[in-house]
Amino acid sequence: MAINEGDFIRLSYSGKVGDSIFDTTSEDEAKKAGIHSPNAVYGPVTICVGQKHVILGLDEELVGKEAGTEGSVTVAPDKAFGERDPKRVKSFPKNQFKEKPVRGMAVKLEEEGEGTVVDVIGSKVIVDFNPPLAGQTLTYDYQIEELVTEPLDQLRGIVRLYAGRDMEIALEDGKATVTLPPGINYDRRWLLWRGRIIHEGFEMINGISEIVLVETFRKPEKKEE
Repeated sequence: MAINEGDFIRLSYSGKVGDSIFDTTSEDEAKKAGIHSPNAVYGPVTICVGQKHVILGLDEELVGKEAGTEGSVTVAPDKAFGERDPKRVKSFPKNQFKEKPVRGMAVKLEEEGEGTVVDVIGSKVIVDFNPPLAGQTLTYDYQIEELVTEPLDQLRGIVRLYAGRDMEIALEDGKATVTLPPGINYDRRWLLWRGRIIHEGFEMINGISEIVLVETFRKPEKKEE
C-alpha cells in the first residue's frame, strides 16, 4: 500500500554531504562517522509523512513509496537548509561577547539568534548566522521500516521526535497520559517543544481527545543519624 501524506511510518536514514555523514538514526554509523552523542536516542524514528518531521526533500521522497522500501535521494539546498545568504554574515565588537570568541564557537545574540564565529580580526568578531549546511546539496540513504497505525505508538513517536527521549505513555478511551521524568522542567528542549507535541497529538492522531502530563514529586528520605 502506497504511503500518503498524514501516514505515520518508522524510518531509518543517514544524511551525507559528499561521503561524510552528518546525521543518522544508526548508532553504529554515528560512531564510524565520529558524530556519536552519548545523550542521543538512536534507532528508527516515527514520523508523520508530509509534516516536515524530516528535511523537506526527504519528506517529499517518501510519498507514494511502500513499507520496506530502501532508497537514496539527492536534496538540493532549496529543499534542505536553504542557500547561503551573505547578508547573514555580520561583524560585532569583541567586547559584546561574555566569553572570549574563537573560530568555530557557537554563539547566541539576542537580536540575531544563533550563529558560528568564523573569524576574529583585531577587536572585530565575524559571525555567520546561516545554518552550517546552508548551500549544500545533501544525500539521504533511507529505509521505510513499517507503517505505524496504533495511536499510542504514533504519540510515542512524536514525543521522542521532539523531546529527544522516550517517556511512559498510556492511552485509554481517548485520554493520553504522559508520565514526565524527574527534572523535565529544567530541560530546555522539552520546554521549547511541549506545546508542539500537544498540538500535533490532537491534530495528527485520531482518537486522542485529552492529553494529561503527570509530574510526580517524592519527599526525600531523611538520613538516619
